[in-house]
Amino acid sequence: MKILKELTVIIAILFMANAVKEAAKLPIPSAVLGMLFLLLCLLFGIVKLKAIEKISGFLLNNITILFVPGGVGLITSIGLVKDQWFQMLLVAILATIIGISVTGLTVQFMQRVKKRRLNNDIS
Repeated sequence: MKILKELTVIIAILFMANAVKEAAKLPIPSAVLGMLFLLLCLLFGIVKLKAIEKISGFLLNNITILFVPGGVGLITSIGLVKDQWFQMLLVAILATIIGISVTGLTVQFMQRVKKRRLNNDIS
């Protein structure tokens, strides 16, 4: 029953994001807007991490299944992309490199911030 409540919280935020996207005619995908809303809700304490912890873990552990619809969509549109496969591959490789680099730099930055806070607390 707890997982159903957690899922309801996430779905409610996604519906809210979709409503905002449609009302404001934003060019941002509802899922991205929903993640932003969820982040803000977590940061401001509107939603507690414990309120979505189990379902979030489940979704992260099974994230690969969420790529199936996109893959199937790509396969059905193969005629449209067969002439541009090299550009798409290049973009995918560059996006991966940039994503990994930004993630690594963010982790290093956060570790430095955490270390400074610990040093300030000790002294």
